[in-house]
Amino acid sequence: MAIENDLSLILEQERVLQFDRFDLGSAWELGSRLRDMAVSGGHSVAIDIQMNGMPAFYAALPGSVPDNAQWIRRKRNVAMRFGHPSYAIGLGLALENRTLSDKYGVDPADYAAHGGSFPIVVRGVGSIGTVTVSGLPQREDHKMVVQAIADMMGLDGRSIDLDIAPVVV
Repeated sequence: MAIENDLSLILEQERVLQFDRFDLGSAWELGSRLRDMAVSGGHSVAIDIQMNGMPAFYAALPGSVPDNAQWIRRKRNVAMRFGHPSYAIGLGLALENRTLSDKYGVDPADYAAHGGSFPIVVRGVGSIGTVTVSGLPQREDHKMVVQAIADMMGLDGRSIDLDIAPVVV
């Protein structure tokens, strides 16, 4: 099933996409990389990077709308609360035929289990923030973030791309 395949690959993404170090300069580099990807792809997205509860990067591209900022906030809340990509949380809930609200009692006005927010994890430290994109379909938001992190790390993202990676049985 596609959900299980995506969840398996997202686990691998989480394992591989951990930084040795990440600071405000890294946030700028990652955010700029995402912005360049969005511009070259003609995507109307908003991009947010938070570190330790502090805004470290934000960009809203032409065509993005105020709702993108709200989607970012809600997806970021999910990644911060659960320590996993918002897309993974949403897929897990879909498998259980549940919602964040009925399973965890959280307000949907503050939490959205939709793809696009990925925890920033530093090896030996843990999660120090999130990187979030809003404006594309949720799976594409997630893929854009993963590709930018992999590129920044000098990794070939094809081995963990949701559409390209071989399905592990």
